[in-house]
Amino acid sequence: MTDTATEQERELLRAELAEHTMYELLGGAEGIRSIVDHFYDLMDQPQFEPIRVMHAPDLAPMRVALFEFLSGWLGGPPLYLQRAGSPCLTAAHAPFPIDVTARDLWLECMTGAMRAAGVADRHRTALMPAFSGMADMMRTV
Repeated sequence: MTDTATEQERELLRAELAEHTMYELLGGAEGIRSIVDHFYDLMDQPQFEPIRVMHAPDLAPMRVALFEFLSGWLGGPPLYLQRAGSPCLTAAHAPFPIDVTARDLWLECMTGAMRAAGVADRHRTALMPAFSGMADMMRTV
């Protein structure tokens, strides 16, 4: 992408975010659910085993929790907060050996999920620094 095209994408994103939340731009509940479903479907692939083993065999509760968390985090209804209170992500992840490799696998899985869900490039580009920072904060090793 050229510098001009990149700047046009940034301008478009700024205009979109002036009118809508990221939750809305990603398709609301349906769009977030699609990202979450793709995320956990991808996690079952062999290359993601190092992070898959940190989860229970049944991913259904995690699908609900991540959907609810992302809903509020992205500017939609604060479903996780309403159900479980304020999330303490670092405490929830503290029991697991999350190193740089695990962080990077999580980010790769989330990137793949957003692509599979059809998230626009400019929206993925805007979200990845926040996801990267969050994933890095989860490191325990």
